[in-house]
Amino acid sequence: MASLPPSERQAILAQLSDSEKSLLLTDWRFARRPSQIPPDGDWRTWLILAGRGWGKTRVGGEVTLEEIRVGRVGRAALVAPTAADARDTMVEGESGILAISPHDNMPLYEPSKRRLTWPNGAIATLYSAEEPERLRGPQHDWYWADELAAWKYMETWDMLMFGLRLGMNPRGVVTTTPKPVKIIKELMAAVTTAITRGSTYDNRANLPPAFFEQIVKKYEGTRLGRQELHAQILDDVEGALWQRAQIDDLRVTKPPALVRVVVAIDPAVSANEDSDETGIIAAGLGDDGHGYVLSDASLKGTPNEWAKAALAEFYKLRADRIVAEVNNGGDMVEHTIRTVDGTASYKAVHASRGKLIRAEPIASLYEQKRVHHVGSFGTLEDQMCSWTLGDRSPDRMDALVWALTELMVGYTPSGIITGGTKREAAKGWLDS
Repeated sequence: MASLPPSERQAILAQLSDSEKSLLLTDWRFARRPSQIPPDGDWRTWLILAGRGWGKTRVGGEVTLEEIRVGRVGRAALVAPTAADARDTMVEGESGILAISPHDNMPLYEPSKRRLTWPNGAIATLYSAEEPERLRGPQHDWYWADELAAWKYMETWDMLMFGLRLGMNPRGVVTTTPKPVKIIKELMAAVTTAITRGSTYDNRANLPPAFFEQIVKKYEGTRLGRQELHAQILDDVEGALWQRAQIDDLRVTKPPALVRVVVAIDPAVSANEDSDETGIIAAGLGDDGHGYVLSDASLKGTPNEWAKAALAEFYKLRADRIVAEVNNGGDMVEHTIRTVDGTASYKAVHASRGKLIRAEPIASLYEQKRVHHVGSFGTLEDQMCSWTLGDRSPDRMDALVWALTELMVGYTPSGIITGGTKREAAKGWLDS
């Protein structure tokens, strides 16, 4: 009925009772838009590139349920950027599998086992893109990969593909807001990929007016809005100090032995809904003299919240020092850190030179192939590859610059290769 011309569909609807119409409205096959129907053809990946609110999660869940319902799927993998994303969005969210499953085909959900089991015996297992090794071994005949462009380790995708070897036609769906990352470009170029694209506006009838008044209005016409609302894959900005291909070429899955680790903070000056984020970037200096970006814990929050987040990274990574810009916060920044933890090593840094002058030496280190990202940091890399002189200050990029400046600027790598322990070598190098 949903595929009939409007006039024929209305003629049938006129003959139905109110209760029958209500049943139709709960059937996704009737309620979905034409662009949300799985494509025809012998595809291996259905790649959905769509803006916020388009209905990506609903489509990913519904097509997974349909494949299971008709018996085409016995073992499914549900993979999200983090374990929390898999649980909170793909399974327990408003458009997640539990919310959209019909009562007569409700799966048994076992959170401790990361597993959903349907009455017909089909099983779906939850995975985090932060743990690629969990996909080394398990086999599947279906996958749903959510927000692929935001996965930290693309090795997770490789492990998922190696395990896609059950059944006669193993395949899956990718639901993501697009970014110009390598894996998205590769999928778009593959002949086995069917691509669906859409914008936030496609689903306007089902989204709250306040969302358009407050959020969409704020970002419409901006570069971020083109990506997040209209799902455009944006090329690198001319004149930007960093290029995505450059970062991709230098990306690694793990660092070597680290002789020094710092956590850098670029604090926001206020804490309200219109405040900037506080950039919190951790980086390490390898025993090879190269820099390694380890984590991005940036957030929008109160001073107490960003101090706790920075200290959590400090202890998790066994860092040597917290480095924080104090141009705007002054003594408040150190006081906030000390209030949460008075023992952490701390150093205040002042921006006495312009942002471009501070960033150029770090960009040069990337050009010299001496800085590597351990995994993928989508928002940070977006800022790096889009910032040009005169643009508004990007907080994560600022924190990155401070971290790598502390570790690498003003010294020569040859100073590390000396006698004694690695830490002693690093100390001698830094004291020189």
